[in-house]
Amino acid sequence: MTNVEAAGSSPRGYATDAPELEGWRHVYSGKVRDLYEPIEGPADQVLVVASDRISAYDFVLSSTIPDKGRVLTQLSLWWFEQLNVPNHVLGSTADDGVPAEVVGRAMICRRLEMYPVECIARGYLTGSGLAEYRERGTVCEIPLPAGLVDGSRLPAAIFTPSAKAEVGEHDENITYEDVTGMVGDDAAARLRDLTLEVYREAERIARGRGIILADTKVEFGVDPTTGYITLGDEVLTPDSSRFWDVDTWEPGKAQPSFDKQFVRDWLTSPASGWDRASGEVPPALPADVVDRTRARYVEAYERLTGRAFEG
Repeated sequence: MTNVEAAGSSPRGYATDAPELEGWRHVYSGKVRDLYEPIEGPADQVLVVASDRISAYDFVLSSTIPDKGRVLTQLSLWWFEQLNVPNHVLGSTADDGVPAEVVGRAMICRRLEMYPVECIARGYLTGSGLAEYRERGTVCEIPLPAGLVDGSRLPAAIFTPSAKAEVGEHDENITYEDVTGMVGDDAAARLRDLTLEVYREAERIARGRGIILADTKVEFGVDPTTGYITLGDEVLTPDSSRFWDVDTWEPGKAQPSFDKQFVRDWLTSPASGWDRASGEVPPALPADVVDRTRARYVEAYERLTGRAFEG
């Protein structure tokens, strides 16, 4: 089992130490983010607070990565500004109503009617897509050319959705036809087109900064006020995307990435003493793994935005 609140308790997702914030009621915790609704105020708003928590292999680890929440929030806000796609952000400063203790790692957002689909775009072959390709020559049943290897650039980016799982479970890869069955033909086509639009534009921007965007996950919902399909959650962060350094990209092997790679590598090494198949909670991370992971997140932020990170 993962560290999720037991059935029958308050429906708040993962068991976390989400802070109490004046004027806001905590309603849900994901692996990294805590969601709040206003105690008094517009019912169509939600406060999204990114913590310093880090997850791996469906566990929220006991260790945290300093400044991770600020990196994720500030990078998401920067990307929202770059993309010509409607998004859910209403404000992110104290003047906008963000509580002082979470300014810098929180956004006030429009509450969306979220689609039950993780919208994933892949421009390169790796991860779970590589495993399917090696077995069947496809990714999410999309045929790909023969001869591709780990890290190969695809002829064109592809839409490879997954179905959102219950808390603590794995998302399940699905086909485009599955998406049409879930949300209808028109919405499915729009989700696919928007996902690929976000990927192509972000891939162009990132490449100009010496970074490859191998794949990314985005989420959409309908804004009840406008009726538009709107980009929600986070966008194009090291938690939701796979970033590689252009200078070290070498197809045919696993690529170093700007994310929690150091965490995964240590947890699956003999040094951790942890068995991934045991079902036991992973151990605390050593200080050097924490430091290197933080540095990788900060480097991604600084190289993509061109800004110095202020922790």
